[in-house]
This record gives sequence, structure tokens and C-alpha cells, in this order.
Amino acid sequence: MTKKTKNTSNNNSENYISFNIGGDVYETFSNKKYRNRKGYQPVEFDKVRAFMPGTVKKIYVNEGDKVKEGAKLLVLEAMKMNNVLFSPSDGYVKKINAKSDTMVPKDHVLVELDIRE
Repeated sequence: MTKKTKNTSNNNSENYISFNIGGDVYETFSNKKYRNRKGYQPVEFDKVRAFMPGTVKKIYVNEGDKVKEGAKLLVLEAMKMNNVLFSPSDGYVKKINAKSDTMVPKDHVLVELDIRE
């Protein structure tokens, strides 16, 4: 089987991407949304972020508190739903970056944890 590839030597070569699936190389045109996307960010277990814009309704912890994995940290109201955010691991509350009844944007760091192993 003959593979057809697009000639990327023209002036718009930065708009083309190539990728490999199972040994086959494909080239395609990349759109503006793809080129401007946010790159991969590794998970930070010491930071609890707002998964969507919302309002912090209640904070269950204080700075310096010891928390266990799964402990309630705060309530984030988004789209008329109260979402309880839990601690991803054991540790201490290092910093709280939100106050009750304040709006926060998506990806805002709400609580920073000091994870001690």
C-alpha cells in the first residue's frame, strides 16, 4: 500500500502537523484552536484548583490544619450546584487562596497543601 503524504515545504508548513499511529505517519492541517491550545500540565497534588468558574460558598479548613486524604476542604458553587472539593492526599493546609462568597475563575488555586510523606 502506498502512503500519500502532503508536501509541507510551502509557506504554510507551520500549519501542518504529523503524527504516528501504529507505524503509519499522517499529516494534517492544524487549525488556530489547535495551535493556541494549552499544553499538557502534570497533576499537582499539592494544589486544589477550581475545575470551573464558580463561587466559594463554604471553607471547612484553616491554614495550618492537618488533613487526611478525602477530607472536605471547601464548597464551590458552579452552575447552581454545590460541589464539595476534597483533599487529594494527606498533609497540612499551607495556604487558602479564596474567601467565602467570592467568585473564582477556572483553574484558580483554591488551597495549597504541604504534603509530607
